[in-house]
Amino acid sequence: MKRFLLIWSVIFLASCGSKEPEIFKNQNYGAALGTTYSLTYLADKEVDYQKEIDSVFAAVNKSMSTYISDSDISKINKGDSTIVVDLMFQEVFLLSKEIYEKTEGYFDPTVGPLVNAWGFGPEKQMALDSASVDSLMNYVGFDKVFLTPKKTIRKEKIKIYFDFNAIAKGYTIDRLAVLLDNKGIQNYLLEVGGELVAKGENILQNRPWGIAVTDPEAERAKISIRLKDRAMASSGNYRKFRIDSITGKKYVHTIDPKTGFTKNANTLAVNILAATCAEADAYATAFMAMDLDTAVAFLTRQSDLDAYIIYLDETGETQEFMTTGFRTLVME
Repeated sequence: MKRFLLIWSVIFLASCGSKEPEIFKNQNYGAALGTTYSLTYLADKEVDYQKEIDSVFAAVNKSMSTYISDSDISKINKGDSTIVVDLMFQEVFLLSKEIYEKTEGYFDPTVGPLVNAWGFGPEKQMALDSASVDSLMNYVGFDKVFLTPKKTIRKEKIKIYFDFNAIAKGYTIDRLAVLLDNKGIQNYLLEVGGELVAKGENILQNRPWGIAVTDPEAERAKISIRLKDRAMASSGNYRKFRIDSITGKKYVHTIDPKTGFTKNANTLAVNILAATCAEADAYATAFMAMDLDTAVAFLTRQSDLDAYIIYLDETGETQEFMTTGFRTLVME
């Protein structure tokens, strides 16, 4: 009898030990940074980090939102040189400087005066011609701004205007990822305004996270990819543009930092994969400002970026460029 009980106990304990742990799908939705967000994170219990998530958004806004009049970046844009910037601002500034140099100026967060002048920023839109654009170009150039040892910002010209909107959203997602990493979350998919960070897998379905890439000409999924331990950002002129009410002319939101004019190029959309979403965000913006051949040549020299670019050829037909690394992730 004792032997029977011992055997039964061993079997019972073994069966208990082999039981798969229950996985809970935790989600947070909302609006922030002028867009929407959807955060999914899997854990062995129900958790809700909404308070901490809100704190991340609030901190980024206080540091880098040009739409908040008393944010650090707004004060700096108004000429306050005494602001000691926080670590987030420092990291975005230094990464911006790095990508500005690597792209030879095609990514430039000091293009803010032109973003405003063309009607895509928080400041008043202007009537622009070649002369007025040339005048504004005097205040464009990330080589004209510096992070001092005292963690203040020095500008060569007081009218230089920072606009980190092309990198701050991606950076925010990276900060949300760090938040979940610090909570011990191993599997998550974070999306803010279409930018993404994926870690681990969708262990509820035992497969990688599936991501749909939008068709810029039809506003539906064009392809789907598997994403794991990587970030993706997209940029395109198919959503954000304005039509002049008098002339009927279309102005896209991509500003060419080299010329100061909006970029009505044959590139419809750029989708970039990188180690961080801040990098993906910035490079996606840079490649929209570049000519297609320049962007493709840049990508062939990089080992840490993958891309999927949708463009129009000389006959107006839709074509695609895809790096080998991106192609391996496409779901059949």
